[in-house]
Amino acid sequence: MGDFAKEIKSSFPNDKVKALLNIIYTSNWINSLQVAFFKPFGLSPQQYNILRILRGANKPLKVQTIKERMIERSPNATRLMDKLREKELIERIACENDRRVVYINISSKGLDILGQIDTQNNKHPFLDNISDKEASVLSHLLDKLRDKQ
Repeated sequence: MGDFAKEIKSSFPNDKVKALLNIIYTSNWINSLQVAFFKPFGLSPQQYNILRILRGANKPLKVQTIKERMIERSPNATRLMDKLREKELIERIACENDRRVVYINISSKGLDILGQIDTQNNKHPFLDNISDKEASVLSHLLDKLRDKQ
């Protein structure tokens, strides 16, 4: 079993500080795995998140709605969507009633790439290190950390 303190060769004033730094360290580690996973698909984790949001919506969404639903709220979400559009994974739809409003829809090519990702992304080997019960407890604790925000 890995020990975060030994990995970074450090000690901590208390367990809460250790837990916080462990969350940050683990988040960066998972992000690195995600970047490597999506690279062969020509996507970033944030671009994948946008495609996942659009597929789940089953209808075109306003750009602002997509930004609000993103896991990692990105100030460059519009740029990310521009890149997805260049790759023909999404489509921009102008609002007939208000030229300032733009809707985004996932294209069939976007759905195809998500299908390819789904076949490979359904199991992360590192998740085998915890049980379903432990995953539930972990998720609950992470939710609890954000409760006072």
